[in-house]
Parts: sequence; C-alpha cells; structure tokens
Amino acid sequence: MDRLSDAAIQEFTLLRRDIHQHPELAFQERRTAALVAAQLGAWGYAVTTGMGGTGVVGQLKRGASARAIGLRADMDALPILEASGTAWASCTHGVMHACGHDGHTTMLLAAAQHLALHGEFDGTLNLIFQPAEEGGGGALKMMDDGLFDHFPCDAIFAMHNMPGMPQGQLVFRSGPTMASSDYATITLHGHGGHGAMPHKATDVVVAAASLVMALQTVVSRHVDPLQPAVVTVGAVHAGQANNVIPAEARLELSVRALDPQVRRSVEQRIRELVQLQAQSFGVRAEIAWRPGYAVLVNDPQQTARALAVARSHFAADQVVAQGPMLTGSEDFAFMLERVPGSYLFIGNGADGEPGACMVHNPAYDFNDQNIGPGASYWIALVHELLSPAQPQP
Repeated sequence: MDRLSDAAIQEFTLLRRDIHQHPELAFQERRTAALVAAQLGAWGYAVTTGMGGTGVVGQLKRGASARAIGLRADMDALPILEASGTAWASCTHGVMHACGHDGHTTMLLAAAQHLALHGEFDGTLNLIFQPAEEGGGGALKMMDDGLFDHFPCDAIFAMHNMPGMPQGQLVFRSGPTMASSDYATITLHGHGGHGAMPHKATDVVVAAASLVMALQTVVSRHVDPLQPAVVTVGAVHAGQANNVIPAEARLELSVRALDPQVRRSVEQRIRELVQLQAQSFGVRAEIAWRPGYAVLVNDPQQTARALAVARSHFAADQVVAQGPMLTGSEDFAFMLERVPGSYLFIGNGADGEPGACMVHNPAYDFNDQNIGPGASYWIALVHELLSPAQPQP
C-alpha cells in the first residue's frame, strides 16, 4: 500500500499546525484557500478558486478513462476561544479549529501531493476544499456555483475525525448516518401586566413553561421509538423584572432527525403543539422555521466499495463496517443528494487517550497521528476506484 514517508508526515504535521494557528471563519478562509491553491498548483493540479466564495478545486487527470471521483475536505473554523494549551494554538482571538477541519484539509493535501508524484490511476481526480461547513452551507454554495457541472463525479467521498474512537480507526456506515438539523424561533405574544394582578394579564411565561414541557412529548410520544430524533429547547427569553408579567416570550429550538419523513413529521407536530398550547393560554404564537442541513445518507454501493478498500489495506481491528448513527449534522449531505458517495470517520482518540476531547470544545485539537493513515486511505481509494484494471462506467 502507498503510505506517506516519515518526512512527508513531518512536513504535513507542520502544515496542519500552521493552518491551526491561523483559523478562519465561514467564507473568510482566504489564507487557507490561498495556501491550498498554491500547494495544488505546485504539484501540477489544475486549480479553480473562488467557488462558493472561498472554495478551491484541484483536478488531476491521468490516462484516458472517463471515470471521475471527488474527495472533499472542509476548511472553516469556529468562533470559540481556544484553551488547548498547545504551542500551535490559535493566533486569532476567539476563533479556533475546534472541529479538526485543519486536519481534514491537511490529510487531503498530503494525499494530493503523493498522488501527483506517485499516483498510477486512470481517470479524473477532483479534490474539493469546501468553505463554511459550520452552519454556512458551503456545500450548497459550491454546487450553486456549478461544482458538479464543471467537475462531474461518478462518486464522492469525505472523512471526518471522531473523538471517542481509537486513533486511526476507520468507521463506515451504509444508509442514514448523520441527522438533519433544523432551527425554530417561537415567539409568544400576550398582554403584560403587574405581577401582583396576574388576572389582568395573559402570561406568556406560564405558556412558555407549559410549551417547553409539551415539546418533550414530540419525540417520546409522536416518533417511532426505533427512529432517532431530537427536539432541544436551547434558550428561553422572557421578562426582566420579578414583579412584571412580560408581553412576549421567545424560545429557540434545535430539531434533528435521521429520516426525512420523521423530519417532516416532527416539524408538523411542533407547529401543531405550539399553536394549540398558545390558544389554551390565551396568547398568540409565531413560528420562524429555519431549515438546516439534510439527513446525510451514505450510498450502499459506494460505501461497500469504500469499505472494501479499507479492509484491503488496513488491519481488521482498524476498520468498523457499520458504525453508529450520529445526531450531529454535516452539509456534505447536500453533495450526497446530488452524487452517490460515502462519508466516513477516522478515530481521533478513544476516551482517556490523546485526541479524545470532543469537537467544538475549547480544549480540542486534531490528532496529528491521523495524517499518515488518513492520507494513506485517500491514496488507496483513488488507486482502487480509478485503477486501470477497473471497467469503464
């Protein structure tokens, strides 16, 4: 199997730490995009920049085959104050790579260099460096700019690190894998008044409290218990004084599901509950529903191909064929709605080991030991799926 040399791993470890020190938020990844574009260009890739704002695509063609695959990495950071204590911690106050996108970008760049120098394949390799995965919908922006029109792919793949799993372990899953994410703001309008005379007011605080409890029944009593779903009331805002009944209360909800039909059903039930609860307390309700990311569904055929590559090139205990579903969300789901493919995980460190700190935590850091196996997997996948011996599509 093609593996990175120790010198290459050291080179890309320094690169990863440089990216980590200079994090950039969604659609602001100008330094990172310029670095990616410069590296790809130096290695002989045809480079397209500015796709989806700050996205970069590197294309490398070998042979005469019409086959094409895409590999995607995300580049953006999060608005979190870093507390990792590493020597390569963020130099930008209040912004850090708390989800490992610096590592994802580096693994793909390491594979890109190796494939440019040593790759023996027949077809087209499209390397997609995406902006704004963290809630910005960068995948949609790139597709709106014609990503798959300009760079058609027969299959696409992406990889995300996962704390809590042994470092370097590759985890696959066929079918629904990550949840949809929707958000709702519920505003209750009543008639304010003096706290000593509640009978002369319509109390939105009591209505909000009852609604919070009623929303707990959406999953427990409306959704099939074998279907995962989450309804979280993350914020409640009402009033400023203990002796004043406010005229307005606001609730902020996060809603997740792993089945498109369940997603629609949960939204419908929430809308019904909100209106009925409001009526029962004599207040008026408004709902602002904000659709987020789609359910991420891995194509069974492409997942089987990706899994077979891992089993051929990695030890048996380093490969998990059918990992658990996750209620986190990922905008690679939109790409998978357009092109069949698969999204896999690479363990960042089991509990109690380095790299076990969960993502979106101020103390998180990508495990640099994953640069070697992560890049090696991408190299193996390209060589297998674009092997000269493979039949034409």
